[in-house]
Amino acid sequence: MLSTVLELLENSRDELLRLQTDLVAIPALGPTNGGQGEKMKVEYLADHVARFAGVQAETIKAPDDTVDCGYRPNLIIRRPGKSPRTLWLIAHTDVVPTGDLSLWQGDPFVLRQEGDLIYGRGVEDNHQGMVSALLLLRALETAQVRTDLSLGILLAADEETGNTHGIEYIMRHHPHVFAADDLIVIPDFGTPDGQAIEVAEKSVLWLRFTVRGKQCHASTPEAGVNSLVGASALILALNRLHTVFDACDPLFDPPVSTFAPTKMEANVPNVNTIPGQDVFHLDCRVLPTYPLEDIEREVRAICDEVELERDVRIAFAPVVTEQAAPATPVDCEAVTRLTAALQKARGLEARVIGIGGGTVAAAFRKRGLPAICWSTLMHTAHQPNEHSSMTATIADARVFAHLLFDDQA
Repeated sequence: MLSTVLELLENSRDELLRLQTDLVAIPALGPTNGGQGEKMKVEYLADHVARFAGVQAETIKAPDDTVDCGYRPNLIIRRPGKSPRTLWLIAHTDVVPTGDLSLWQGDPFVLRQEGDLIYGRGVEDNHQGMVSALLLLRALETAQVRTDLSLGILLAADEETGNTHGIEYIMRHHPHVFAADDLIVIPDFGTPDGQAIEVAEKSVLWLRFTVRGKQCHASTPEAGVNSLVGASALILALNRLHTVFDACDPLFDPPVSTFAPTKMEANVPNVNTIPGQDVFHLDCRVLPTYPLEDIEREVRAICDEVELERDVRIAFAPVVTEQAAPATPVDCEAVTRLTAALQKARGLEARVIGIGGGTVAAAFRKRGLPAICWSTLMHTAHQPNEHSSMTATIADARVFAHLLFDDQA
């Protein structure tokens, strides 16, 4: 039975290309990223799985009045096995903006193929995980194989902008979806060698800073207070966070907390005006040993110093606050089962790690469900010319197939 499924997966490249081509052409940007959410993509995916007779699907709609349709859709797909116990494969449907289009070699929303690699926004983050799960579903349906475990696929909304309308909504309003003994695998992190199983994540703190000065004509800068200069001084001063919170944990890569200035909002529209207000963001990925309240307290102290030095006023507020959830135990069944599957399917020796990126695993871990993250990725997410490997996508699907059978023969 398993051998038939594996053979079908090995010959699924055409289906992979078709799915990726269609998915890339449907930009699913959240409203804070200038889009209308995931509705069109989820409708496409629901139509896709509707052709499989042995599959049940439902859409959970999280209310959101910032998009025209009024909701953010989450698609749950189930294929019953011999046991109600379920292997969950969880991916997200939303993507991030393209960034500077001049850095792309083609249209980000038109799939481009170069040998084994495919290019386009979302092909890795998180289409690869999504497509590997859908290829597995198709192979199981084609072979009419009854697996030992049931298969569940959750395609969640809003992962890129906080999970409020995605996994967190499901956990709060539909807690019955997941059982305590389910196996939860999230193909939204991976390494190129396919050996790393992610069991822990850093805390995530996104801060939005507003620096206020006094606007004036650029020919008389002494008549104003340049908020851009104040913001620049603050960005440099925030480097102190690295030395204050300097603990090291080798489970993580990188093994330290990181504090990265990122998004800068527009200030004045013309060159000859001294700006009176500047807004920027800081992305903090903090080792679990530190409470996020301590980070905010130190940030406020740094802001106070810059206010005095630069004669500006500074306010900041959290955009995302996610204290790290407890790590998944390294000896839990999800880890041991995946470790065995990697050895059988690909001859790989697994290793457990922690990461700085945030995934939906945190929502499970803080509720006592031992989720793990795994796939084979090239780390091109959020970059221009994002790309993924078709060979890796199929290899991941084959590993997932092994997880569905108790003997993994």
